[in-house]
Amino acid sequence: LVDEGNESGVDFRVVPSYEQLLRGSVNLQPRPVSINDLLRRKPVELDIEQLHEWIDGRVLLVTGSAGSIGSELCRQVLRFAPRKLILIDRSENGQFHLERELRKLAPHIEIAVCIGDVCDAARMNNIFRSHRPHIVFHAAAHKHVPLMEANPGEAIKNITLATRSWADQAEQGGVESFVLISTDKAVNPTRVMGACKRAAELYVQSLAERARC
Repeated sequence: LVDEGNESGVDFRVVPSYEQLLRGSVNLQPRPVSINDLLRRKPVELDIEQLHEWIDGRVLLVTGSAGSIGSELCRQVLRFAPRKLILIDRSENGQFHLERELRKLAPHIEIAVCIGDVCDAARMNNIFRSHRPHIVFHAAAHKHVPLMEANPGEAIKNITLATRSWADQAEQGGVESFVLISTDKAVNPTRVMGACKRAAELYVQSLAERARC
């Protein structure tokens, strides 16, 4: 709505909320709309220097790279200086368009685009051994709740078992960091998709306690 208003020359302002009115902490001067207004909490401040120390010069791997979260992860890490970025997704079309976008964003960084299903252990093992990543971002997963409710076996394979396979491979391969991208649906889950994600979280947490790296 704000974007459409700006294109039409309409100026938006935010007025005090009812909580502010009740507390008496009211700024009567309307202010410009901020993206942070959607958070309903204080924004997280990132330690950019620490992120550089973590990412720069390392080989990064993102599963589910063509998805909404995976693709944004790729864009964000390219703000730093990784030695190499490996993209894994089974969507050929998604990978094609993402590769074109990322090569324009960071033409100086090596990008390896891999087509494969995270449930295909042999294919994933081959990619892992070929590229030897230091950091793995595991974002690949089915995400549509009603579809997973109707296809629970696929949810278990694609979310829980695939995460277990990748976490084991990362631990055995000496990966420095394994980051599981989870969901709010894993909090006190009541549906198949959330329960599968929660099981994946528990496995990764358990493995982290006894991991060699």
